[in-house]
Amino acid sequence: MAPISLEKIEAIAPDQASLLAARKLVKPSGWSGLSCDDAGLIWGECQGSGSSPYRVVASEVDAGYKCTCPSRKFPCKHSLALMWMRSEGKIAFAAAQAPEWVQEWTRRRRPGAGTAGKDDSASALALKNLADAAAPVAEEVDPKAEARAAAARDRNRREREEAILGGLDDLDRWIADQIDNGLAAFAVNAGKLCRPIAQRLVDAKASGLASRVDGLPARLYALPEQARSTAALEQLGQLHLLAEAYRRQESLSSELRADVRREGGWTQSREALLTEEGTLTVSGTWRVLATLSEVQPDRLRRLESWLWRDDSAEGPRAAVLIDFVPVAGGPTRPAYQPGEKLGATLVFYPSARPLRTLVKEVTTTAEVTTSAEECMVDFRLPDKPLAAAMDEYEDALAAVPWLSTWPIAFGAAQLKRNGETLFLTSSDGVGPALPLAATQSCNAAPLLALESFDGFGLWNGHLFRPCFAQTALGRWVAE
Repeated sequence: MAPISLEKIEAIAPDQASLLAARKLVKPSGWSGLSCDDAGLIWGECQGSGSSPYRVVASEVDAGYKCTCPSRKFPCKHSLALMWMRSEGKIAFAAAQAPEWVQEWTRRRRPGAGTAGKDDSASALALKNLADAAAPVAEEVDPKAEARAAAARDRNRREREEAILGGLDDLDRWIADQIDNGLAAFAVNAGKLCRPIAQRLVDAKASGLASRVDGLPARLYALPEQARSTAALEQLGQLHLLAEAYRRQESLSSELRADVRREGGWTQSREALLTEEGTLTVSGTWRVLATLSEVQPDRLRRLESWLWRDDSAEGPRAAVLIDFVPVAGGPTRPAYQPGEKLGATLVFYPSARPLRTLVKEVTTTAEVTTSAEECMVDFRLPDKPLAAAMDEYEDALAAVPWLSTWPIAFGAAQLKRNGETLFLTSSDGVGPALPLAATQSCNAAPLLALESFDGFGLWNGHLFRPCFAQTALGRWVAE
């Protein structure tokens, strides 16, 4: 199958800026799993600015393409770069069988779908030129401009710090008002009461705290009515702790200080994290045990991929990749799907309990674990009682008191019903009983028939969300 010609790539590019951006990606260092098959499909994974790499596939038959990035340009720079590398022939594409995510794309698409541009568009060719995009650009550095930019960054940083502290003062007064008015009333009207202070925190540039406040009503309404007042007190207490910790961050350890600033809304770019000295880096084979997609009040879709490391070597075994994409971009799925495994090096964000991570390098392409035998033999969750797993959660909560979600991996557990509520317990009846959210009851109901299973799920301090289970009958994955 002949590669897509450079002329075709030039024609389908949406604009010259896309070609310029694609040229920067035409190098093997940013890609993993570059492959092709006899049907004219080419694919690979490109590490972008997010925590997980983008999956890119193209057809050499009709120049169709697909990328998991949130770009609104079609084709995006990743799709163009993939075709460009293939066309130049300087970078090897390994012959391989198309993985499941590529096969799914071919099943869903129509021939010719996903293409853009017109080959015979003279005006488009006049505006877009591969040669210009490939030409090296000399970057001139103006020392005075650099100094002005640095001064502006310092000034903006100071102004934002002052704005956040002002927002924290308003948050303190708001918390005091809610307690004075009664927690029962707050639990009933949380949606109406939280929105104004969340908007005030956005104005104060404390976006992290604003998101936590915005999500507070949903966390309360997921609980039984009789538990909401107590939970409201806990949630308001966590907000107070965060506000006090932010004011006193200079006296905290560097890891906890990083947690506090991240909760306040300060972000760290991928490039900054990778170049920071002393960052926690862990390599191994990682299993995708759960993926979550949630639309936030700020109209961003939060995508989570929860990973578990196969071996028991030193370092975190659980990790979460988190990406945010605009809702306006349409339905978007996480880059990986439950059941996949991949070899990768992950870099963890500084934290008193490291959990959030990003992919530094993919060493082996993700593949789906399809057989029950491999699930039970090649990969095993730790044989740890539920009580011991909950002890780890208590340790994490002591280190980070505002912890919202923690991964729980356990062995020899059982699901039981009490009225309309399902509970996760140890199969021997010893230890805690973790209630499941009502929305999870139907999904997890098949596990009621099992005497014992090993599993993985997420605990928010009130409700447990089962995500993955290894059973005598095979693997169970939450829908």
